[in-house]
Amino acid sequence: MPELPEVEIVRQSLNKKVRNQKIKKVIVRNHKLRLKIPANFESFLKFQKIIKIKRFSKYIIFCFLNGSYCLLHLGMTGTIHIINNNKKNFITNASFYSSPTLPKKHNHVEIIFKNLKIIYNDPRRFGFFEIIKDSSLLKKKFSKYGPEPFQSEFNVKYILSYFSKKKRTVKNFLLDQNFVSGIGNIYASEILFLSKIKPHKKAFLIGRKDCERIVINSKKILLKAIKEGGSSIRDFKNTSGKKGNFQKNFNVYERNGLSCKRIGCSGIIKKKIISNRSTFFCNLCQL
Repeated sequence: MPELPEVEIVRQSLNKKVRNQKIKKVIVRNHKLRLKIPANFESFLKFQKIIKIKRFSKYIIFCFLNGSYCLLHLGMTGTIHIINNNKKNFITNASFYSSPTLPKKHNHVEIIFKNLKIIYNDPRRFGFFEIIKDSSLLKKKFSKYGPEPFQSEFNVKYILSYFSKKKRTVKNFLLDQNFVSGIGNIYASEILFLSKIKPHKKAFLIGRKDCERIVINSKKILLKAIKEGGSSIRDFKNTSGKKGNFQKNFNVYERNGLSCKRIGCSGIIKKKIISNRSTFFCNLCQL
């Protein structure tokens, strides 16, 4: 599943290509995504001018000149492919996971501009589009979400208060979008490694120093992942010719049985299933 850094890379790609562009036509080939695409979707988007592409958590936000919005969530397997009408498209994927070129199947939505089009592909159909008619409804949409790690609201006081008397694991909370928005399974393991906290530690046992490390390392890991182009795993170039290389920096994720990378630590990376998710950690330096 694409996490915050991967979604941010898609946002950057889209903002570069379709900002200030007017939508000429929309084709919906399959309305049955996780949320059914509304019947008026094509007519609502047609002739809309995109003033910018924003992101919150794992949502891509198309911002239109008339003050309305279109949200896109990529789900587990959703990708955006950008097709330029004026040149050969050797690589179309706006991000770094799944197929680098447009697959022949599962192309559910096509948004057409003057010289290019963007195509939403999603084999498992867990992604969705949503129309938001104004800024107040957009604010309401995200009102139950926790702050992003980059926001000032995500601080030591907030975490200590949230974790007080809670018996769920700290890893569970990092994946809980009501607590913090945008962190997924890969980056939760990496954040907890840098913070020297075992993922199955109960939240109420997390102290002030632990919270300080979580705040610092959440920003550090996500910013580095964005800079490196996210975690492609398969490592191919996106439409801008850049590679997603963060997977080369994994300290624990998918390193089960290997030696800990931390200098001076002789530990071994272990794998544990927490809430049906694979979790990786060092058996010695994470306490």
